Amino acid sequence: MKEKQIKQFLGYNVLRLCIIFVILILIVILYDILSKGARQISWQFLTSAPKNGMTEGGIFPAIVGTMFITVITAVFSVPLGMGCAIYLNEYAREGKTTRLIRMAIRNLSGVPSIVYGLFGVALFVEGMKMGTGVLAAGLTLGLMTLPWTVTASEEALKTVPKSFREGSLALGATKWQMIRTNVLPYAIPGMLTGTILGLARAAGETAPILFTGAAFFLPFLPKSFSDQFMALPYHLYIMSTQHHAIEKVRPIAYGTALVLIALVFLMNLSAVILRYHLRKLKKD
Repeated sequence: MKEKQIKQFLGYNVLRLCIIFVILILIVILYDILSKGARQISWQFLTSAPKNGMTEGGIFPAIVGTMFITVITAVFSVPLGMGCAIYLNEYAREGKTTRLIRMAIRNLSGVPSIVYGLFGVALFVEGMKMGTGVLAAGLTLGLMTLPWTVTASEEALKTVPKSFREGSLALGATKWQMIRTNVLPYAIPGMLTGTILGLARAAGETAPILFTGAAFFLPFLPKSFSDQFMALPYHLYIMSTQHHAIEKVRPIAYGTALVLIALVFLMNLSAVILRYHLRKLKKD
């Protein structure tokens, strides 16, 4: 008994040390970005276009471009992903085919983002002749987010008790009426939370948009879906590694990093707030 207690004590403390270590690293990184990036943040920095090869000016086109592709990603991946999850969990018969589809979806969730970028070039840019632009990049990110959306939505649907379904069907409701009235109201908070977290991840990706439409220096907003655009993650990548005057633009790079972190944080926070309000409405 004492040996088990010692092992349990050691195991818990090792886990605590791991957590503390990770949190400390995170604090150091965030402090470095906040302390150096906050000096750069101003209204002019957030609302003006870059100038002189991005050695001056702001990042407004990059902010707008990131929002554009995030919206396209959401429009493409959310309805399709949720619909796929509803079909797999509520309509599809359990069997080898269904298990194979689920396994494929989970494997796709772990595919490196650069692979999605190359696939987006082959499918959207070259195959469908969209060219490098906002639409091709958004659809590529949508493909990358789709497995995450399907998995998160299906897991949320599984949390709804079977008795909710059986009771509705016993009262004469159709399959879709049962799903719409007795399943989705309870599953939608978890479905939306997972979806928004997936979109937040997509908003910070560089590789999928690297070949499909992102541009480093483009001091104007895209006017159509086929236009190239600036985006915060790609902009930060170039500013930190490829710029001809890295030391000169380093403060701008820190400011860009801070804005990107703030954007992703706000999306994650919105997921938490939305889930809380939906659950509160459900209880009421």
